[in-house]
Amino acid sequence: MTDARRLERTPGSRPSVAVRRRRWRLVTVLEVVVAAVAVLLDLWLPTLVLLALAGVSLLVRRRGLGSLGLRRGPRPVLALKMLLLAAVWSVLQLGVVLPVVTRLSGDEQDLSGFGGLEGNVGMLVALLVLSWTLAAFGEELAYRGYLFTRLREAAGDGRVGVLAGVVGSSLLFGLAHAEQGVVGIAVVTVDAVVWSVLRIHYRTLWASILAHGFNNTIGFVTFFLVGPVAPLW
Repeated sequence: MTDARRLERTPGSRPSVAVRRRRWRLVTVLEVVVAAVAVLLDLWLPTLVLLALAGVSLLVRRRGLGSLGLRRGPRPVLALKMLLLAAVWSVLQLGVVLPVVTRLSGDEQDLSGFGGLEGNVGMLVALLVLSWTLAAFGEELAYRGYLFTRLREAAGDGRVGVLAGVVGSSLLFGLAHAEQGVVGIAVVTVDAVVWSVLRIHYRTLWASILAHGFNNTIGFVTFFLVGPVAPLW
């Protein structure tokens, strides 16, 4: 019997590193399942449910927000880069993503929830506040922070873990926007992949927070000025 086996089976001894790792992975998988159920069943407000789960998870693990990618405040140069990227991505959404998804599905994105936004200053201000708090900061912390990290940990280290984190968190993020129809789910899922890539590339959650916030701001201001914009082709 190996020393590791003896340590695992000795009464009163502390669990080995391998045992502790297996236990934490099991806890992580359970967290992912609970989070996925919350999103798929649209429990209350899924983003807030995920943030609550994240809070409990960090307390149990005795870790801070840095473990989820929120390490330091954004630098001005990063904010400028994300603003430019959001502007370019907004054009690509209308010129590539939305037209392709619309033609493949034969459906249109349901934006009826924003029907009263055109020319409505009060609604614009309210949406911008929600966009930067609940959407940009809250959703990024919940999906690209908490859910991405736990999916990656559950799947293991390396590229497989990263891929699982990106795909899993992006799909659930898209499904969390089911009120926008099939096209909306697809478009938001693609957005989520882009935000995930930014979070990974810049090694900070602030990159995806800023890009998400600026992208929403551009969309809401455009809708306020001219109403819903159709796909470019």
